[in-house]
Amino acid sequence: MTTATESKVVIKPLEDRIVVKPLEAEQTTASGLVIPDTAKEKPQEGEVLAVGPGRWDEDGDKRIPLDVKVGDIVLYSKYGGTEVKYSGEEYLVLSARDVLAIVEK
Repeated sequence: MTTATESKVVIKPLEDRIVVKPLEAEQTTASGLVIPDTAKEKPQEGEVLAVGPGRWDEDGDKRIPLDVKVGDIVLYSKYGGTEVKYSGEEYLVLSARDVLAIVEK
């Protein structure tokens, strides 16, 4: 099985959009109970696979770069972004506004 960083993503986001591979939600609780798929929370954490060039400033002279880069683990809004299925894989295309934080490990 390949990880998100090993796979070749051919989705190129535009403007200030970001392609994220959602990380799997916990399978069990702290006490060891298995969580069924129907009861799992929607993931809010993922790995950045591709980053757009940024949006144009108000004058249209230069692009405003994004704060995230490929490989970052980010937290994002629970219902933010658009879910996309491509080549059998599920991705999330987020606007930079939907990214809440970068996880530093």
